Amino acid sequence: MDQTLQVRQAAADLVAAFASNDSARYFAYFSEDATFLFHTVPQPLLSRRAYEELWASWQADGFAVLGCESSNAQVSLQGDVAIFMHDVATRLRVAGETLDLNERETIVFRLHGERWLACHEHLSVISPA
Repeated sequence: MDQTLQVRQAAADLVAAFASNDSARYFAYFSEDATFLFHTVPQPLLSRRAYEELWASWQADGFAVLGCESSNAQVSLQGDVAIFMHDVATRLRVAGETLDLNERETIVFRLHGERWLACHEHLSVISPA
């Protein structure tokens, strides 16, 4: 399979795991040294473990992913690194309320053997035109 298609599939699988609120499957798509930069969190998360711990605390407070759709995907291959950019429409439950978010995301994938794993994720608000 073409590497661009492999990256698109890895991203689709990651988004599907997130959309299904399957924490274990979702985090399995990230390398242990992955970093995360989210507009909703005051500081960068410097490891998958740091994000997993934050995620668990959110879930303890009633957080759940209710759905997520990806659109406008672009892939840029850079050797054994790939940059995946897309728009995401996400539905969440936070503190008993349903939130609909429209954001833009960059996920950097790195080739680990035969598998593309995410090593960085950056989520930002889509600014109004």
